[in-house]
Amino acid sequence: MTKKRILLTGATGIMGTAGLKELLARDEQFDITVLVLNSKQNRRKMAAYRDRIRIVWGDLRHYEDVLDAVTGVDYVLHVGGMVSPKADYRPATTLQVNVTAAENIVRAVKAQPNADAIRVVYIGSVAQTGDRRSPLHWGRCGDPIFPSMYDYYAISKCRAECIFAESGLRHWVSLRQSGILYPALLKNMDPIMFHVPIQGVLEWATVEDSGRLLAAVCGDDVPEDFWCRFYNIGSGAEYRLTNYDFECLLLDAINCPPPEKVFEPNWFATHNFHGQWYLDSDRLEEILHFRANVPIKEYFRRMSRQTPWYFALAKLAPAFIIKPFMLLIANDKTFGTLGWLHHNNEPRIAAFFGSREERAKIKDWKQMTSFQLADAEHAVRLDHGYDENRPTAQLTIEDMRSAAAFRGGECLSENMTTGDLRTPLTWRCAHGHTFEASPALILLGGHWCEECLATPWRYDELAVKSPFLAQVWRAMHPATTNEMRVYGEANPTDYR
Repeated sequence: MTKKRILLTGATGIMGTAGLKELLARDEQFDITVLVLNSKQNRRKMAAYRDRIRIVWGDLRHYEDVLDAVTGVDYVLHVGGMVSPKADYRPATTLQVNVTAAENIVRAVKAQPNADAIRVVYIGSVAQTGDRRSPLHWGRCGDPIFPSMYDYYAISKCRAECIFAESGLRHWVSLRQSGILYPALLKNMDPIMFHVPIQGVLEWATVEDSGRLLAAVCGDDVPEDFWCRFYNIGSGAEYRLTNYDFECLLLDAINCPPPEKVFEPNWFATHNFHGQWYLDSDRLEEILHFRANVPIKEYFRRMSRQTPWYFALAKLAPAFIIKPFMLLIANDKTFGTLGWLHHNNEPRIAAFFGSREERAKIKDWKQMTSFQLADAEHAVRLDHGYDENRPTAQLTIEDMRSAAAFRGGECLSENMTTGDLRTPLTWRCAHGHTFEASPALILLGGHWCEECLATPWRYDELAVKSPFLAQVWRAMHPATTNEMRVYGEANPTDYR
């Protein structure tokens, strides 16, 4: 049997490492190439694999490196790029790396004589759909692309996803990754942890499930209609946690007291993060069969057993010793929620708390943890602006006009071939920007005008003319006045 030739980017990262192990476990099926940035750390990581795979030492920003890696492959698994928390500290670099990488991969695939046969898998992010607290905590692909303010990583993922979806490649797919559970996560102590609202939610994906997913997408049984679509990655119902429940599980796994003992509730932002439970993540499981379905408490016990020995010493440390350490993290000047208060960073306070006054209303833990969330049966499903009961193969230009109007714009194309979601149409947004985009990107991906997506964020203004966006923005910001607030910098710079 001829082996499939696989290119994996991001092989030294969390998901990429898990994917590489799964691919190697099937080395009778696959010949593997990885594109890895040349560094001492990465050379150490790849030393164990160098006799079993082809390693291209290069940079995703350099086209010739990407072309070298892509040439001759059957699949491109594009996992690599800048991710949080490093992406948050280096937003300008993140935009450059993640967008340029997408451009280079598309260009390199198109340069191949068999470009139409090459399968390209892009790993997107849950961050693309932004703040989705109750009552909008259930989501699905096609919901509005809605990056949270200051989330340049999410912007980069949105732009990269557009590049693949609009590339004209015959076989592309975007798999939007959620938060990944992996043992080293228990050691991450970064001020960004306080950006996560206690009352928010997330459907997590385990690192093992994520690795199996990357191998499964290269299987012979993946149907043709899987391609040119968007999917949400999650490990299923067992991994749908509130952020409060996650904090409890995490702290218990590292032998720390519960959240009420080591944090104050008003250290945590109440707005402007990301995360949702998925109405549609089971669809990916039905196709690729990658979930292990380990009970969540058992999974955290397994992670706990993989932490360094000294974490056991936390059992001996009383809460009054641990809490000052956590307070120090929250006081970080650039990214700490308390640091913003002490240094009068009013734009960040407004974005993550609504206002100083809103934050001042947070009095105790009971107030923050006494909430109920609707189950899937009673979920609020966002309107996508067209008749979703109609099969995609039957969608017409009238559906495009309906979707555009719901976004406050127009579909300027006069006609389309029924059911053709690949061929770009011409659209105009409410702010007069004319652009080309495929129906797949708009209807199935939830994208709209990329020029309006660009920073700085002005969701107040956009929501006035777009019912599609307003159904999210107004639910998250019901007290927004006629004042049109703008968040963020137009030209981000790296902080560290």
